[in-house]
Amino acid sequence: MGIVIIMTAIFIILAGALLWMSFSIKYIFYDNYLLVKGGPFKCKIAYQSIRKISPTKDIFTGYRILSARNGLELFYDSAILGSVKISPKNRREFITELKKRSPHVIIQE
Repeated sequence: MGIVIIMTAIFIILAGALLWMSFSIKYIFYDNYLLVKGGPFKCKIAYQSIRKISPTKDIFTGYRILSARNGLELFYDSAILGSVKISPKNRREFITELKKRSPHVIIQE
């Protein structure tokens, strides 16, 4: 009986954390950097370090894991794995704003 309660509590905590990370994604454009925030995780990306943006259909990695079917992959200098995968609600608007702030970025479509 005790193990069932512990397993249920672990499941609820993990499910809550996944929902928090998946549904609290924000992309905030500041003067010098883009802030990507999802749950407890944050990623500050300086505009001058962004090199390339390309579409991605990888739904199992990056921010907003389950809705990233039409996501974007941002390649930048200080990325741990070389890039970050995101899924802004309005891709065209996001790319337009990023291009204003970082005109040197190569955009693959």
